[in-house]
Amino acid sequence: MYKYDSYDQQMVDTRVAEFRDQTRRRLEGKMTEDQFKPLRLQNGLYLQLHAYMLRVAVPYGTLNATQMHALADIADKYDRGYGHFTTRQNIQYNWIKLEDAPDILADLAKVEMHAIQTSGNCIRNISSDQYAGAAADELIDPRPYAELLRQWSSFHPEFLHLPRKFKICVIASDNDRAAMRLHDIGIQIVKNEAGEIGCAFYVGGGMGRTPMIAPLIREFVPLDQLITYSEAALRVYNRYGRRDNKYKARIKILVHEMGKDEYARQVEEEFAHLLEQGIEPPLAELERIKTFFQPPPFVSSEVETPNAERLSTALEANGDAAFARWVRANCSAHKAPGYVAVTISLKPVGGIPGDASADQMHVMADLAKEYSFDECRVTHAQNIVLPHVEIGRLNELYAKLAEAGLATANIDQIGDIIACPGLDYCSLANARSIPVAQKIAQRFAENGKGETLGQLKLKISGCINACGHHHAGHIGILGVDKKGTENYQLLLGGSEAEDTSLAKITGPGFDEAGIVDAVEKAADVYLARREDGERFLDTYRRIGMDPFKEALYA
Repeated sequence: MYKYDSYDQQMVDTRVAEFRDQTRRRLEGKMTEDQFKPLRLQNGLYLQLHAYMLRVAVPYGTLNATQMHALADIADKYDRGYGHFTTRQNIQYNWIKLEDAPDILADLAKVEMHAIQTSGNCIRNISSDQYAGAAADELIDPRPYAELLRQWSSFHPEFLHLPRKFKICVIASDNDRAAMRLHDIGIQIVKNEAGEIGCAFYVGGGMGRTPMIAPLIREFVPLDQLITYSEAALRVYNRYGRRDNKYKARIKILVHEMGKDEYARQVEEEFAHLLEQGIEPPLAELERIKTFFQPPPFVSSEVETPNAERLSTALEANGDAAFARWVRANCSAHKAPGYVAVTISLKPVGGIPGDASADQMHVMADLAKEYSFDECRVTHAQNIVLPHVEIGRLNELYAKLAEAGLATANIDQIGDIIACPGLDYCSLANARSIPVAQKIAQRFAENGKGETLGQLKLKISGCINACGHHHAGHIGILGVDKKGTENYQLLLGGSEAEDTSLAKITGPGFDEAGIVDAVEKAADVYLARREDGERFLDTYRRIGMDPFKEALYA
């Protein structure tokens, strides 16, 4: 993973000192809240319902054990003993005291972390595939290019005050595990007919009150022009994006209203101008960054037995049904012989999706060091990945995870719920998300249908801002305020993957108990109507909405 150079460290340390002085002046009454608000937001500090919330950046989701230990220590020292991992591959702390915020940032800086540009109308944390560098299906490791984008976008003077927040994602596989086309800019590293590697640019995606899937703007941009094309795309947005109406300020609105073709034409014009200026970082800088993302020293085997066969052997040797369920659900194909990527579910039955206690973070840090070459990842589904685990050590890893309450076997199943903090914490929310997620997980654990349903992605948002990605759920739930009462709309048919689609509302909403029943009714329709090999999403697309509406509202 990337290591700070002296410039990186000085940049972060300087920002900590600056924010410490700003916070002191606010506490002493020398600065009003209106004056302080834009300053704290530039450092990831929000004022929520009950306390300040601090969002910490985890670039493209990659952490080492030292950093995870530090996050655990912050949870213990400054919060209430836990942190919340988010859909942007970040971590949030929900119970922060203002006077402690500068000390937290200082502690983060000691382990090459920060909260810069995790809020505000700027380029946010660059996200990527949680299996990057490990995935059997990737073209190349996308993280060096995500890191190059991070360095380019950090404190970029032209893009610190955009019309609205801006999110970029980079992947290098046809399988989209990072909701790439639901970003402001989605970049897929591809190979053209000539065998050259470059980038396909999708621009204008997003969720919120006006969800849109990003259209393809350019099929191929050479890798050595990645930053130049990104800057061109941002410049056109910065020039024409609405600043008079925050609900129409995102780039998705601009691309939609301007039209994809006209937006692309103007980007091409700006791109040609920037190529003449020569703004692309020197190739030597990219090569320097790449050195931090070399494959770890995998243990080689004289017998190149396929990984699937090795997994089967490990399962037979163990013989435990719970272990077998966990392997099937939580282990993913790896490019190196003898290895898998292991996803640690942060969605125990009855738990809060994405939350991890300080003790659990310490455990995950130790396991990353012992079993995964000192590396772990945060996923956009609010889980943690150990990207490089020897198949022969899965037994002992599973035992340690189970002891820590981290061996839930539900990845991409109905219990693996994405949920925003909702009305329990967020000042923007209309309804609670966490209790609904807990009740749904408990219902399907009790009725035993979770594993039977197979891949079924359920996502819950407590308001139209869609931090829980409800538009992209096979089943989505949106909390709304109905005359002062929490009400929940049910949506079906969304996907954040390579088959991107936006979910549609089924009809009238439900109360808290009713929405749990409604999810089970929708699942039962699928179980009754599915054909061999079909996911919930496939069955919905084949039979349409009507059979589900009949079951829900008859």
